[in-house]
Amino acid sequence: MDAHGAKSVFLGRFVPNVKEIVPFIAGSVKMNKRTFMFWNILGAVGWGFEWILAGYIFAQSLNLAKLWLSRAGLFFAFLVIIGVILYFLKWLIISKGIQFWIIAASLWQSIREAVINNQHVSLWVQKHPRIISSLKARLDTTKFSGLTLTISTLAFVYVLALFAGVVEDLITSDPIAAADIRMANFLVAFRTNAFTNVFTWITMLGKTQVILCFIAISVSLLWLWRKNDYILSLFISVVGSEAFSYLGELAFHRPRPELAVYAEHSFFFPSGHATIAVAFYGFIGYLQMRFVQSWSRKVNIFFTTILVIVAIGLSRVYLGVHYISDVWSGYLVGAMWLIIAISFSEWLRHQKGSIKFISPVRGARRTSFALVFLAILFYVGVSINYHLPLASVPSNTPIVVSKSTDIFTNEQMKYTETLTGDKQEPVNYIVLAKNDAQLVAVLRQTGWALTDKADILSSITTVKSLILKKPYPSAPISPSFWNTKVQDLSFAKVSEGNCFSNIHHVRIWRTNNLLKDGNNIYVGMANANAGRKWGIIPTISPNLDAERVLLYQDLDLTGKIDSNQKVQLVKSLIGKNFVADQFFTDGKAYVSFLK
Repeated sequence: MDAHGAKSVFLGRFVPNVKEIVPFIAGSVKMNKRTFMFWNILGAVGWGFEWILAGYIFAQSLNLAKLWLSRAGLFFAFLVIIGVILYFLKWLIISKGIQFWIIAASLWQSIREAVINNQHVSLWVQKHPRIISSLKARLDTTKFSGLTLTISTLAFVYVLALFAGVVEDLITSDPIAAADIRMANFLVAFRTNAFTNVFTWITMLGKTQVILCFIAISVSLLWLWRKNDYILSLFISVVGSEAFSYLGELAFHRPRPELAVYAEHSFFFPSGHATIAVAFYGFIGYLQMRFVQSWSRKVNIFFTTILVIVAIGLSRVYLGVHYISDVWSGYLVGAMWLIIAISFSEWLRHQKGSIKFISPVRGARRTSFALVFLAILFYVGVSINYHLPLASVPSNTPIVVSKSTDIFTNEQMKYTETLTGDKQEPVNYIVLAKNDAQLVAVLRQTGWALTDKADILSSITTVKSLILKKPYPSAPISPSFWNTKVQDLSFAKVSEGNCFSNIHHVRIWRTNNLLKDGNNIYVGMANANAGRKWGIIPTISPNLDAERVLLYQDLDLTGKIDSNQKVQLVKSLIGKNFVADQFFTDGKAYVSFLK
């Protein structure tokens, strides 16, 4: 306690269920009161800042991202940020991980000694010898049936519970299913040819032909290096996970997303690619971490394995052949069988006791390099020559309706939506036009700017405009959902020079409906910014009706409006939008017929 008491008190403040008993332990070992008070107060302040500052930064960053960042360039920026965070985390673990482990072990030892030496605990231990004996057996590090089996069992049960929760959400159509559809539609806006090519190559890492080749090479390498005991474990992980995934596909006949890059004809819950990514690449990562001795190499292997697994799952979502919940459930299935396979491997190791070094096959190193090169060559060859089957284009045969409000076949369609399908601001404008070009031309005539798609260039320009307070009228605006789709067109109009504080927005969605005269029906939602919170985050104006009227007046001034009418679409209401700003409206919507 003299050596690490101060550290234990300070760090204990950041550990749930430990911070409550640290004072008791410090008192039991008669720690200096002044030292205890100083480090305890310092830890309490740090703990408070940890939660408050993290919550503040996350909330502000999330709101800002929702408001200004939305498409392909930002997708790249997102990947870069995730990469930087993982790299920093890896560096932190390599440089400080062992030191942290020593401090944690010291803290645990202090806690353990204080608890054991406590008079009441000692009496309880004497009265319950069987319970204590059982606990010791569960925590025994010398036997597989001890700590190893305990951790494996707890991990397996936890992962199984997570998978059961996903299945329950899918069966009961909980918000996760609604979010799946909207995210699939949302990610379509991020697709570019370059990203599609990159993610196609990544998704080939989970292709059956490639995986079979990699398994054959892995088995050969294990045989060359006399690691035959791991071959069966590898097959347990791969075969078990794939069999479980196949049974899941038969049990849940869930249709694939409509807007996929290429066609997949099998059922897909859970994702087979995500399952095999964890089961196979996860086990390969485990083997490499088991064989190397260097701490830094172990950490690098761990993060590389995580990167490969995440990239394969992300590729499936990006290419539109899986929903996010399919990938997540695939990860969980793969993790369950990976835990079983690793547990089996550890059981074999404990059964054999001390393992004598067995020299590898002669020429194993050179042969290994040749086999790895052959595997890479096979992967590249398959990826180059494999032609993805084209996805069928969803049928978009227009539906003819007698009047514009007939498009609202249910109450939900009268509102914009959050990611999980909850109602937001109601639709407050309907435009009837021949095509997109006519609608864009009329709005531009009145000073409304068609906003840019968010790519690298527009994202940089947006940030520069925000920092330098320079106007950027066509800055990309945040996405919103209607009928599960992100807006097709977005317009902005600056009223008082400051693009970020006083700007009017209108988001417009195409509908698959026509009037009998051939005009297309568009629905829109107009709102505006009214200042900024914290000097950077735009505040949404609560008066939706004023924005609806502004749009109506602008369209009317063009002389291109054949007729207008006002309809009561929903009841008057007060609510909150996706950034928790309040809004109010009388529930009416304008219907404008363009000449």
